[in-house]
Amino acid sequence: MLLVALTGNIASGKSLVSALLRERGAAIVDADVLAREAVAPGTAAIQAIRARWGPGVIGADGALDRAALRAIVFSDPVEREALNAIVHPEIERRRNLAVEAARIRGVAIVVCDIPLLFEIGQQDRFDVVILVDAPEDLRFARLTARRQLGDEEARAMMNAQIPAAAKRARATIVVDNDGSLAQLETRVDAVWQELVRRAAAQ
Repeated sequence: MLLVALTGNIASGKSLVSALLRERGAAIVDADVLAREAVAPGTAAIQAIRARWGPGVIGADGALDRAALRAIVFSDPVEREALNAIVHPEIERRRNLAVEAARIRGVAIVVCDIPLLFEIGQQDRFDVVILVDAPEDLRFARLTARRQLGDEEARAMMNAQIPAAAKRARATIVVDNDGSLAQLETRVDAVWQELVRRAAAQ
């Protein structure tokens, strides 16, 4: 089984590339899905979050108020690290279970969609690391337009991640998402063929 990590800085288009790889036959393990499961009402992680940041980050329904928590952690590296220390071990546990289940099913190519792959230092655990990238000004425009974030909040979210240039140097494959959907699909086709080749060579 070829184990692939898919990453990209915020608003790079990583989720779209993930969907395109799924269409081509990859089994996708999505860190965002795992993160939502990890902090679901009643979990140990959400209890730890409440203990650290108080009831103001928990909604009336017991669910995490992501906007309230984001306002705290994205502008403060210490608080962000505290959140990561609570959530990431549980995400990793769930990811390992999903990967093992795929292995048992005989899946040839498993793609783990991990936005903060380099930030949490897990890039060496994978056979291939794919980075989705786009120019910073384009990512900023996507953030402020599509997610309706203010300039300051968008910039804080971007600054919370390792610069794309540093990630490009450490990735196995880089997918530039700076053009049309048709161009991106062509690039993903090429990436998929390379993954199939590598899986067959194992």
